[in-house]
Amino acid sequence: MPAPPASPSPPGQPGRQPGQQPTPEEVRAHYAARPSPLVAATGIVLDDAGRVLLLTPSYKEGVELPGGSVEDTETPEEGLARELTEELGLDVPVGRLLAVDARAPGELGRSLVVHVHLVGPLTAEQAAAIRYANGEVAEAHWHTPEEAHRLLPERIAPRLRAGLAALYVGSIAHLVNGVPQPGSPAALDPERRAALEHANALDSASHRANRPKAFTAAHMLLTDRSGRVLLVQPAYGAGGRWHLPGGGVDSDLGESPRDGARREVWEELGLEVEPGRLLAVNWASHAPYPARVAFTFDGGVLDDSTLAQIKLPPEELREWRLAGQEELGSLVRPKLRRRIEACLTALREGTGPLELHAGRPWTGPGPDPAP
Repeated sequence: MPAPPASPSPPGQPGRQPGQQPTPEEVRAHYAARPSPLVAATGIVLDDAGRVLLLTPSYKEGVELPGGSVEDTETPEEGLARELTEELGLDVPVGRLLAVDARAPGELGRSLVVHVHLVGPLTAEQAAAIRYANGEVAEAHWHTPEEAHRLLPERIAPRLRAGLAALYVGSIAHLVNGVPQPGSPAALDPERRAALEHANALDSASHRANRPKAFTAAHMLLTDRSGRVLLVQPAYGAGGRWHLPGGGVDSDLGESPRDGARREVWEELGLEVEPGRLLAVNWASHAPYPARVAFTFDGGVLDDSTLAQIKLPPEELREWRLAGQEELGSLVRPKLRRRIEACLTALREGTGPLELHAGRPWTGPGPDPAP
């Protein structure tokens, strides 16, 4: 951003000496007078069923997403929060940025920059409390994403589509006039991405941003002398399901899966365990979400004295337990049960490492097994 000129004198300030610095008031006036894009903030408001909230304004036809213009010195987040309160009586946090859409000047003669944020998912109580506080909204209805795409005007629908794509992959979408750009980390059509790559039309930074991402995790299979598997129960989330000790690999910090498994067991159990041989690599894919790759290492057999040393971080884990193979079905999700059973077989028979897809051993070409 260019600095305001120190010389010649700004309008209304005669007699300024060459090189004399402008006052703070003059600097503010200088920038306030500059032409700039209009800025708006809109929200993709979701309920706990994944439906999208669309509004019918009282002053014009059609439907739109909640939000409006950013005013005075507001940030986009502050502007959207204000609009949600004024339009819907909603006092809820504005979530992460999903997309930015820059539009060329339209009938108002000004370019427009729209920030698209996630709001929610709203609880049933929050959704029921919606009211049309200032009269600008005539109606508000929940729609599936597909329905919302069809109902929204052509200039707005691409923002919803791109914003949801960014939500699913955990990234952000960069749009110009509603069109995802070549370097957009989310929402770029796979066919267009492939065409750009084949034409060598992407710089290295854009290529990295465009490529599909996968999450990497590492776990340890720890057993006692009876062959029971050590499981932990997270303190977060719902459902009461149990997991193998382990978690995400900090690959952005240079951590390997083996290092990640060692660190996670130390953080979760307070035990220094050196990972043994790799038992399995599991691939799980559920579009449109990123794929997940999980490495499972043999953590060895823990004796009673070692088990007695386990110390859980209360903010992360509720408790731990040992489970026989016959108990797994009632304790862990089916994908994890299949993975544990495959690893126990590899451990018992001295086979592996195994290639698993959704917990099932890969059996040859063809579609991945059902989740």
